[in-house]
Amino acid sequence: MSVKNLLAILILPFIFLTGCSEDDTTINSPAPQNGTLNLSLTGLEDLGSAAVYEGWVMVNGSPLSTGTFSINASGQLSKSSFDINSDYLNNSPAFILTIEPNPDPSADPSENKILAGDFSGNTADLTINHSIALGTDFSSATGKYVLATPTDGENNNELSGVWFINLPAPPTSALNLPTLPSGWEYEGWVVVSGASGPLSTGKFTTSSGSDMSAPYSGTMPGPPFPGEDLVANAPAGFTFPTNLQSGTIVISVEPIPDNSAAPFALKPLVGGVPSDAMDHVNYDLTNQSISNNPVGTASR
Repeated sequence: MSVKNLLAILILPFIFLTGCSEDDTTINSPAPQNGTLNLSLTGLEDLGSAAVYEGWVMVNGSPLSTGTFSINASGQLSKSSFDINSDYLNNSPAFILTIEPNPDPSADPSENKILAGDFSGNTADLTINHSIALGTDFSSATGKYVLATPTDGENNNELSGVWFINLPAPPTSALNLPTLPSGWEYEGWVVVSGASGPLSTGKFTTSSGSDMSAPYSGTMPGPPFPGEDLVANAPAGFTFPTNLQSGTIVISVEPIPDNSAAPFALKPLVGGVPSDAMDHVNYDLTNQSISNNPVGTASR
């Protein structure tokens, strides 16, 4: 037998086996197909460089990241379309949006679940009141405030402090707010007319006790409710005591941890201080949650 014929006989089985192997791979292990998740969101804000938004779908009861993105000062998403394994995407019952630290030390979703929605067909309407997110739309929130400076002594600089209490004495809580899930807390704010920006009056999780700080108050005890006297340790851009007439009072909802010195996008209660406001008089906060809550859709 010639060498040429011998090589042909040896090579033929190799070609046959190789071809069978490729066919088996193609038939038994098809390459995964990607679907596309599209997001349309409004009402969210720029988180800065220390945090990002991250989407999640549920796969067999466990969250699977769909990717991260940021939002600029104009509300535009850095990325709104994401390639996801179509089997995972099409079989997910819900979409969830969280706020994550950047860089993120964990592959799991944080407790800061801000929007969520169940898929109906190929679309999920995303809201904050979904049970996976904050679980409320804050539409039932109400509040009042008074101008007073109890930590500064009687009849001293009374227009330079705000307290979320009902008067006359004894004071009672003037905030009716839903209990927040883990990962969130309330914060009070004042915007002083002519000052450089908003100033925190303190964070709290319940309106029936004091808030978590009193950096600007005086030396006397204040009432055991959220509020602050602006009479000491004025930060840059402020002069204490001040006058809160014509200013603005805000109650916001903040993520934990909070990487910003400004109010977060969720501001369920806001009140303008009358230009002729008097001290120790109750003024109403306005509920603006429904028109300002972030919302969106996820489509697949």
